[in-house]
Amino acid sequence: MKLIRLLLLSSVLATMVLSDGKDNAGKLGLDASSKAIKQWEKIFGDAGKMAKLGIDKLSDADKEDLKKYLTSHAADSDHPQAAGM
Repeated sequence: MKLIRLLLLSSVLATMVLSDGKDNAGKLGLDASSKAIKQWEKIFGDAGKMAKLGIDKLSDADKEDLKKYLTSHAADSDHPQAAGM
């Protein structure tokens, strides 16, 4: 029983550590390259816009990871998200 608990805890912790903005973007149906960096920054600066996209339900750390991912892969970024990636 302790082994099962340990394995379950390990998998939960690994998921938390390895999750990033890309995972949350996929869950929310957000495409980083659909907007420019300034547009993503405006969304994250407006509680109503974040609520409309479901971002408001994320933890602060997840919001920060998501914002970093979306802005670093935005349409006008150095590394825009490629289709199907």
